[in-house]
Amino acid sequence: MNFITFGAPYYSQEEIADVVESMQSGWIGTGQKVKRFEKVFAQYLGVEDCVAVNSCTSALHLSLLEAGIGAGDEVITTAMTFCSTVNVIIHAGATPVLADISSDDWNLTPESIEEKITKKTKAILVVHFAGRACDMPRIRLIADKYKLIIIEDCAHAIETKIADKHVGTFGDFAAFSFYSTKNISAGEGGVVVTNRGSEALDRIRQRALHGMDKDAFKRFSSDGKAEYDVGFVGHKYNMMDLNAAIVFHQLRKVNDWHKRRQEIWSYYLQEFSNLQLSLPSLVKAEETHAYHLFQILLKVNNDPSTARSAFRQRMYESGVGSGIHYKPIAGFSVYKRKFSWETMSWPNAQHFGQHTISIPLSPHLSDLDVEKVVASVKDASRNVL
Repeated sequence: MNFITFGAPYYSQEEIADVVESMQSGWIGTGQKVKRFEKVFAQYLGVEDCVAVNSCTSALHLSLLEAGIGAGDEVITTAMTFCSTVNVIIHAGATPVLADISSDDWNLTPESIEEKITKKTKAILVVHFAGRACDMPRIRLIADKYKLIIIEDCAHAIETKIADKHVGTFGDFAAFSFYSTKNISAGEGGVVVTNRGSEALDRIRQRALHGMDKDAFKRFSSDGKAEYDVGFVGHKYNMMDLNAAIVFHQLRKVNDWHKRRQEIWSYYLQEFSNLQLSLPSLVKAEETHAYHLFQILLKVNNDPSTARSAFRQRMYESGVGSGIHYKPIAGFSVYKRKFSWETMSWPNAQHFGQHTISIPLSPHLSDLDVEKVVASVKDASRNVL
């Protein structure tokens, strides 16, 4: 049986050949292929420059550090996100403050943000969830009103736009992801973007490599006399040429893959419209959705955990994988211990996190694969719900 793995990456001969060329060249660390990718990704977003790093998590952490966020500060973020969003705030020394999501589009809302602002609030960490843009014009107004920094988590949102403006260019900083399940993948990787100019990017680049002012390529590809200084107590967050070789070619295909994702998304909406499921809300006319995740919410009132487990097991037995994005962040034990959070404090996020299932949405699914996913969801709906 051909099992459809949720979120499996796809690499063509172009990516493979470029990686092999890097390995044969003797240079696999941070070098010219990282620079090449930074240039084309900045062009794609319509910004002057960016810094490629080893993960979106690193990109978020570096953004917080460059923003000067630390002990005594509060950062507002969404109650429905991956743990890395909260972890980086803690690593920076600040306190995460959770705001609830919309029951319609499952994104952080401007109203929920404003309710959480205190004298200690220094930043808003926005997550463009599943590829749908948050209401950035209104969030920008709130940030300006209270003199707050905006950091955009664009891990799900490489292709996402509001009108013709890419997300990641509305805030002060932004972080993108090239993890293996993302719309373009390097296995691991990320990018930092900022509107604070080249000096800020230079500091971010330096922080990403131990605080050193010269990377290995500059030190070892010169005449052997290159000296360096350590200006920050930095981190080991740099991207390798191996990863950059992969994602450079992935980016060249992103528009074609986006069209295929949209086709599958629209077909799912059509085929699932009469099932006992809540489906993603329609995409707004002024929005370009990245179609990163297609999520269904099970319409069950009692014991959603048992129903979801049975639903996913039924799909698995029919040869289709699935995911959960995400469980309520407040419900994890480490945060409950640290902050005394209770999921019921964020009712929309709690409901979503208990009922959601993500189904395969890869642009590399064949029409037969898509039909198999549809049949699997319909079968599970009939036999579990």
